[in-house]
Amino acid sequence: MAKISGKYEIVYIIDPAQGEEGIAALVEKFKAMVEAEGTLTSIEEWGKRRLAYPINDLPEGYAPKEVLATLNGIAERIVAVRGNCDAEVDQMVLDFPCLSDFSQVWADGHLLHLSHGHLAGNSPDRPPALPQGSALLTGHTHIKRLELVDDVMYVNPGSTSIPKDGCASYAVYDNGTFALKKLDGKTLLEAGWE
Repeated sequence: MAKISGKYEIVYIIDPAQGEEGIAALVEKFKAMVEAEGTLTSIEEWGKRRLAYPINDLPEGYAPKEVLATLNGIAERIVAVRGNCDAEVDQMVLDFPCLSDFSQVWADGHLLHLSHGHLAGNSPDRPPALPQGSALLTGHTHIKRLELVDDVMYVNPGSTSIPKDGCASYAVYDNGTFALKKLDGKTLLEAGWE
């Protein structure tokens, strides 16, 4: 088989919150990936630029490196799905799979269908076909939801960092019951199938 060759250009955006050392490390990592499979002819760093579209403001104290270390520390306990802002670069730094469009988990006799919720067929607006007693867990809107519809539980934990409904929150599942909680642990809403 003939080797395919050609010239390619790659552009990537790095969050400046990574700091100079973090940015330099990522550039070196990308450079090594290219050099492992091809020849790198040039690198052009454009510096900081303003994006042409708004992005979510990150809360003060947001520390992605600390989050990364925490998640990787419990990697064997995590089931993750891809969100609309996730990419292959995220998989490079995480020790668990994170690029599936959806995942399914059985818990206490209930099928839990996990999806970010931005793709048709995996969203609350266009849900997958699920058996009664199942749950659709999504998070795309960052707006809390805990509602039983035709014996299927719709769950959106809200967001711990960028809530769109006023307060940061998360969801907990325990023995057939979901609870939406504030960061201080106070339960906002609870529901189950029975």
